[in-house]
Amino acid sequence: MKIAIGNDHAAYEMKAEIVSLLKEHGADVIDMGTNGPESVDYPDFGSRVCNAIISGEADRGILICGTGIGMSIVANKFKGIRAALCGDCFSARMSREHNDSNVLVMGARVIGASVADEITRVWLKTQFEGGRHIIRLDKIRGLEKQ
Repeated sequence: MKIAIGNDHAAYEMKAEIVSLLKEHGADVIDMGTNGPESVDYPDFGSRVCNAIISGEADRGILICGTGIGMSIVANKFKGIRAALCGDCFSARMSREHNDSNVLVMGARVIGASVADEITRVWLKTQFEGGRHIIRLDKIRGLEKQ
Protein backbone atom coordinates (compact mmCIF):
# COMPACT_ATOMS: atom_id res chain seq x y z
CA MET A 1 0.00 0.00 0.00
CA LYS A 2 1.22 3.49 -0.86
CA ILE A 3 0.48 6.09 1.78
CA ALA A 4 1.05 9.81 1.32
CA ILE A 5 1.67 11.67 4.56
CA GLY A 6 1.75 15.39 5.20
CA ASN A 7 1.86 17.69 8.17
CA ASP A 8 2.41 21.22 9.38
CA HIS A 9 5.07 22.53 11.74
CA ALA A 10 3.14 21.44 14.84
CA ALA A 11 3.29 17.80 13.78
CA TYR A 12 6.68 17.18 12.18
CA GLU A 13 7.92 15.12 15.15
CA MET A 14 4.80 12.96 15.26
CA LYS A 15 4.98 12.44 11.50
CA ALA A 16 8.48 10.99 11.82
CA GLU A 17 7.16 8.39 14.26
CA ILE A 18 4.18 7.54 12.06
CA VAL A 19 6.45 7.17 9.00
CA SER A 20 8.55 4.63 10.92
CA LEU A 21 5.41 2.72 11.90
CA LEU A 22 4.14 2.69 8.31
CA LYS A 23 7.44 1.37 6.99
CA GLU A 24 7.42 -1.26 9.75
CA HIS A 25 4.07 -2.44 8.33
CA GLY A 26 5.48 -2.61 4.80
CA ALA A 27 3.82 0.53 3.47
CA ASP A 28 5.43 2.55 0.71
CA VAL A 29 5.50 6.05 2.24
CA ILE A 30 5.36 9.24 0.19
CA ASP A 31 6.44 12.06 2.50
CA MET A 32 4.85 15.33 1.37
CA GLY A 33 6.49 17.39 4.15
CA THR A 34 7.04 19.51 6.16
CA ASN A 35 10.11 18.41 8.05
CA GLY A 36 10.83 21.11 10.59
CA PRO A 37 9.39 23.49 13.18
CA GLU A 38 9.28 26.56 10.90
CA SER A 39 5.76 27.89 10.51
CA VAL A 40 4.03 26.70 7.32
CA ASP A 41 0.51 26.81 5.91
CA TYR A 42 -1.22 23.46 6.44
CA PRO A 43 -3.44 23.75 3.31
CA ASP A 44 -0.33 23.43 1.14
CA PHE A 45 0.56 20.04 2.63
CA GLY A 46 -3.00 18.77 2.90
CA SER A 47 -3.50 19.54 -0.79
CA ARG A 48 -0.40 17.61 -1.77
CA VAL A 49 -1.59 14.48 0.00
CA CYS A 50 -5.12 14.68 -1.41
CA ASN A 51 -3.86 15.26 -4.95
CA ALA A 52 -1.59 12.22 -4.61
CA ILE A 53 -4.62 10.08 -3.75
CA ILE A 54 -6.80 11.53 -6.50
CA SER A 55 -4.07 11.00 -9.11
CA GLY A 56 -3.50 7.41 -7.99
CA GLU A 57 0.05 8.07 -6.82
CA ALA A 58 -1.08 7.02 -3.31
CA ASP A 59 -3.75 4.62 -2.09
CA ARG A 60 -4.47 6.45 1.15
CA GLY A 61 -3.21 9.43 3.11
CA ILE A 62 -2.42 10.60 6.61
CA LEU A 63 -2.52 14.25 7.61
CA ILE A 64 -1.35 15.68 10.93
CA CYS A 65 -1.51 19.23 12.23
CA GLY A 66 -1.87 20.78 15.68
CA THR A 67 -5.52 19.86 16.23
CA GLY A 68 -6.32 18.00 13.02
CA ILE A 69 -9.22 20.35 12.37
CA GLY A 70 -7.56 22.45 9.69
CA MET A 71 -6.28 19.43 7.77
CA SER A 72 -9.73 17.82 7.95
CA ILE A 73 -11.37 20.90 6.48
CA VAL A 74 -8.80 21.07 3.68
CA ALA A 75 -8.94 17.39 2.81
CA ASN A 76 -12.73 17.20 2.65
CA LYS A 77 -12.79 19.96 0.03
CA PHE A 78 -11.41 17.45 -2.50
CA LYS A 79 -13.81 15.34 -4.54
CA GLY A 80 -13.32 11.68 -3.66
CA ILE A 81 -11.57 12.31 -0.37
CA ARG A 82 -13.15 11.00 2.80
CA ALA A 83 -10.98 12.36 5.58
CA ALA A 84 -11.68 11.36 9.16
CA LEU A 85 -10.30 13.21 12.16
CA CYS A 86 -9.64 10.50 14.73
CA GLY A 87 -8.53 10.87 18.33
CA ASP A 88 -9.27 7.29 19.38
CA CYS A 89 -9.12 3.76 17.99
CA PHE A 90 -12.89 3.25 17.86
CA SER A 91 -13.32 6.27 15.58
CA ALA A 92 -10.46 5.08 13.40
CA ARG A 93 -12.04 1.64 13.02
CA MET A 94 -15.50 3.04 12.29
CA SER A 95 -14.09 5.53 9.77
CA ARG A 96 -12.81 2.58 7.74
CA GLU A 97 -15.62 0.05 8.33
CA HIS A 98 -18.55 2.41 7.74
CA ASN A 99 -17.14 5.40 5.85
CA ASP A 100 -14.28 3.89 3.84
CA SER A 101 -12.10 6.82 4.87
CA ASN A 102 -9.09 7.23 2.63
CA VAL A 103 -7.39 9.92 4.73
CA LEU A 104 -6.66 9.65 8.44
CA VAL A 105 -6.29 12.99 10.22
CA MET A 106 -4.82 13.42 13.69
CA GLY A 107 -3.99 16.32 15.99
CA ALA A 108 -0.43 16.26 17.32
CA ARG A 109 -1.29 18.69 20.12
CA VAL A 110 -4.35 16.66 21.07
CA ILE A 111 -3.07 13.08 21.24
CA GLY A 112 0.31 11.65 22.16
CA ALA A 113 2.60 9.60 19.95
CA SER A 114 1.59 6.25 21.43
CA VAL A 115 -2.11 6.96 20.85
CA ALA A 116 -1.34 8.13 17.31
CA ASP A 117 0.53 4.87 16.68
CA GLU A 118 -2.42 2.78 17.87
CA ILE A 119 -4.93 4.82 15.85
CA THR A 120 -2.76 4.40 12.76
CA ARG A 121 -2.44 0.64 13.29
CA VAL A 122 -6.20 0.22 13.62
CA TRP A 123 -6.90 2.44 10.60
CA LEU A 124 -4.43 0.52 8.44
CA LYS A 125 -5.76 -2.95 9.24
CA THR A 126 -9.49 -2.19 9.15
CA GLN A 127 -11.37 -2.97 5.95
CA PHE A 128 -14.51 -1.31 4.59
CA GLU A 129 -17.60 -3.40 5.34
CA GLY A 130 -19.51 -2.44 2.21
CA GLY A 131 -23.15 -3.53 2.28
CA ARG A 132 -25.55 -0.86 3.52
CA HIS A 133 -22.68 1.60 3.78
CA ILE A 134 -22.24 1.71 -0.01
CA ILE A 135 -25.61 3.45 -0.36
CA ARG A 136 -24.49 6.13 2.08
CA LEU A 137 -21.18 6.66 0.27
CA ASP A 138 -23.07 6.95 -3.01
CA LYS A 139 -25.15 9.74 -1.42
CA ILE A 140 -21.94 11.50 -0.38
CA ARG A 141 -20.60 11.19 -3.93
CA GLY A 142 -23.87 12.73 -5.14
CA LEU A 143 -23.28 15.73 -2.89
CA GLU A 144 -19.87 16.22 -4.47
CA LYS A 145 -21.55 16.87 -7.83
CA GLN A 146 -23.55 19.83 -6.51
